[in-house]
Amino acid sequence: MVDHNADLPMIEADRLSKFYGIFAASREISFKVHRGEVVAFLGPNGAGKSTTMKLLTGYLSPSEGVARIAGYNMATQRLQGSSMLGYLPENGPLYPDATPHSLLWFIGEARGMSPAKRTERIDAVVDLCNLHTVLHKPISKLSKGYKQRVGMAQAILHEPEVLILDEPTSGLDPNQIRGVRDMIRRLGQEKTILLSTHIFQEVDALATRAIVINEGRLIYDGSVDGMKQPGETLDDAFYRMTKGVNALTEPASEETVAADQSD
Repeated sequence: MVDHNADLPMIEADRLSKFYGIFAASREISFKVHRGEVVAFLGPNGAGKSTTMKLLTGYLSPSEGVARIAGYNMATQRLQGSSMLGYLPENGPLYPDATPHSLLWFIGEARGMSPAKRTERIDAVVDLCNLHTVLHKPISKLSKGYKQRVGMAQAILHEPEVLILDEPTSGLDPNQIRGVRDMIRRLGQEKTILLSTHIFQEVDALATRAIVINEGRLIYDGSVDGMKQPGETLDDAFYRMTKGVNALTEPASEETVAADQSD
């Protein structure tokens, strides 16, 4: 039985590794995210971010290590963990022939919601994600921006405690980006959010902590400001760190040290 106390990490990667033959997509990734944190999850393309997110959500099984959501092992207790989790993949698994309403109704039914509860929650997420004008249009006919909104709506439909968002503002126009950021900011007041993004303005606007991985390894876990050396922008710091220059201004976390020592 999981002890849901205030100190329980809502997201935990415990030496997570995923191997494809001799290739390591992620290697001994360890970190914890607690209730109320909005954490930016950063890394260059191919660094292992999406793989790690899929391990955390139970979409992939780890080769080694354990992923936990609200204390639930996502390999052996995925049903319980998934009830606490909302996941927005970068290219969401949306059904192109469905409408946003029929998709949300189906997801609510699959999650065991009563018809009355489904109606209540669909109304709430349609308002929050501003989907009124496209609610009964085929998803295949929607712009990428609206598809992202539908993806966000399905992620929060069941009022999860934890959100894992992979590039939530990808392909959106500036006004849509502002709307999604405002929504994430509001959700972050009550929920735990792990946010993957390539937009550093988004990191500054939403997160106080950053986790950086490169070539499948965790290389930084600390404050966003702590990434930067004097005179650097966040962009500068990210470039330096992911090009292999080991000159961080903030001490490495215990998880980082442990991973380094195991090499």
